[in-house]
Amino acid sequence: MFIKQEYIVYMGSLPEGEYSPSSHHLSLLQEVVKDSSSENVLVRSYKRSFNGFSAKLTSEEAQKLASKKEVVSIFPSTTLQLQTTRSWDFMGFNVTASGKRGTHSDLIVGVIDTGIWPESESFNDDGFGPPPRKWRGVCEGGENFTCNNKIIGARHYSFSSARDDLGHGSHTASTAAGNIVKKASFYGLAQGTARGGVPSARISAYKVCGPGSCQSSDILSAFDDAIADGVDIITISIGANQAQEFDTDVIAIGGFHSMAKGILTLQSAGNNGPVLGSVASVAPWIFTVAASSTDRRIIDKVILGNGKTLVGNSVNSFSLKGKKFPLVYGKVASRECKHLEASLCYSGCLDRALVKGKIVVCDDVNGRTEAKRAGALGAILPISFEDISFILPLPGLSLTEDKLNAVKSYLNSTKKPSANILKSEAIKDNAAPEVASFSSRGPNPIISDILKPDASAPGADILAAFPPVLSPTDDTADKRHVKYSVMSGTSMACPHAAGVAAYVKAAHPDWSASAIKSAIMTTAWPMNVTERSDGEFAFGSGHINPATAIHPGLVYETQKSDYIQLFCGLGYTAEKIRQISGDNSSCSKAARNTLPRDLNYPSMAAKVAVEESFRIKFHRTVTNVGRANSTYKAKIFSRSSLKIKVVPEALSFKSLKEKKSFAVTIVGRDLTHNSILSASLVWSDGSHSVRNPIVVYGGEDEFTTPSAYN
Repeated sequence: MFIKQEYIVYMGSLPEGEYSPSSHHLSLLQEVVKDSSSENVLVRSYKRSFNGFSAKLTSEEAQKLASKKEVVSIFPSTTLQLQTTRSWDFMGFNVTASGKRGTHSDLIVGVIDTGIWPESESFNDDGFGPPPRKWRGVCEGGENFTCNNKIIGARHYSFSSARDDLGHGSHTASTAAGNIVKKASFYGLAQGTARGGVPSARISAYKVCGPGSCQSSDILSAFDDAIADGVDIITISIGANQAQEFDTDVIAIGGFHSMAKGILTLQSAGNNGPVLGSVASVAPWIFTVAASSTDRRIIDKVILGNGKTLVGNSVNSFSLKGKKFPLVYGKVASRECKHLEASLCYSGCLDRALVKGKIVVCDDVNGRTEAKRAGALGAILPISFEDISFILPLPGLSLTEDKLNAVKSYLNSTKKPSANILKSEAIKDNAAPEVASFSSRGPNPIISDILKPDASAPGADILAAFPPVLSPTDDTADKRHVKYSVMSGTSMACPHAAGVAAYVKAAHPDWSASAIKSAIMTTAWPMNVTERSDGEFAFGSGHINPATAIHPGLVYETQKSDYIQLFCGLGYTAEKIRQISGDNSSCSKAARNTLPRDLNYPSMAAKVAVEESFRIKFHRTVTNVGRANSTYKAKIFSRSSLKIKVVPEALSFKSLKEKKSFAVTIVGRDLTHNSILSASLVWSDGSHSVRNPIVVYGGEDEFTTPSAYN
């Protein structure tokens, strides 16, 4: 018996002229499927914005299809992962700047995620007029789902409704384009005005994820619809655990076709940091977003019976009202499990009679669920990440190893140990912004000479909209319900960058996707390179700066033809390139010799052989979008031993949209494996500063592929 599974068959761009995608797809299937009708195995056709389909096939049938000349690639449909207020003010982007109506209300942000909660205040349509004339989408939200003039579109795939049953999609949508909602908080924590980057923009929601499932075939359907519906920006906080080749990566495929239509796609970098080479979003036409901190941190404190106060992390809404309660180690609070399992507070280990009314100390962060189940009053846990806090289902906090050991020492020092866990509080973090430890790092494992991620945005302890019928934790025993919740992840960073992209698009509606991306990257705040941060592999060009992104001065533009030339250099066949492009594109001999580092990208990166001398040359072209008559002078800022020369050192423009080219030559030697040298090139005319990061790193072997973390 042959096992069938769902395969995605990607066929490139839609052919011009008279063409019936559905008929062609069924015809292809009929040629390879012998034991059943082609209609029975076809799952869906992609026919609005690009060409392809998904179908239930055996591996033998998939191999036969792969040999067809019309097929660019065929690959199994897989499950991808979600990569899960004050933040806008922290970036100097106040309500006045972001809240303008007018051109902003013509913008449509497409959110590919877990759906949306339409009744949230963040999506109220008071003051909104009808949808923009360009809108070609529909509201297919399912039963009891109503769109309005804020949420103008909704679709769902493999689900019965576009309603958000996880909270992730509502959170990301409100971060990108949610309304201004005053006095939002999580039980008084992180209180302030919740809003998106462009509160006046419209939203179209595409539900591709539910509990435990984000099917890649659904994601490709969402791109197919979003592009045809007429969205201006696409934000997707979903990704694989590791980078994939472009022709088997559904987000890269969808993002390429959105780019060709002038739509910028922004994607979260992934949560597999701080492992080098763990970034999963690597396509150069996609804006890859890392996560960083803001100047507000949420912390918690525990006061031991001996008077010692220890500071830890948690989003703890509970108060013990100043009282101290008995403290017990999980290891001695079990009659069923061995000491090791009990100390970790494994499921079913804690004895209700031994923990009731007490605070339990566990050696595993997941012990919080068992502590709640067993009826413990609170929990003290080891820390997962020192730079973010998680919502707990009971009074509790996470401590670093040394502080947790201090608690254990106190437990052993007295016959009646006790403690009081305080309600969490927000404190000022003067070190912000810093890249979050979980944020996936470069270098780019697919194209080593394209720097990824592209930039960083707030992704730690972010307050945003949440479905009020859901618990804010994954614990079914947690009966709390909130309208706004706190989450962390590159999932939260991505819609921040999408909000900025929409803001730039509103200011410059005729700009290409690459011009918008360049404007955000070249105006980003420089971030400090520390031993822990991994430098540009962590934050790319730096931290997004909305206020300056609309006035970049110069932009680095890349068109569809530039990416076709990149494909030539990467060795794609002429036939495959014509299918992807949908035109008669071909590869000249010069195009076949194109180096990825010469793509007109707003950053510069090169991988060189270890312990050898090197000489690298980058070629770039900038377009003037600042003042008509202006001269930009080049300046190099370097912390390294690299010798860098720019030719010419000055660029003079006489008109807007005029283009000028330059070359950057870098000379150095003796880099070791994984070592990184960086600098930056800044073009300035006295009022604009256009900054390019420059990264050279040593490597011969592949960087470590990370294990999954979500």
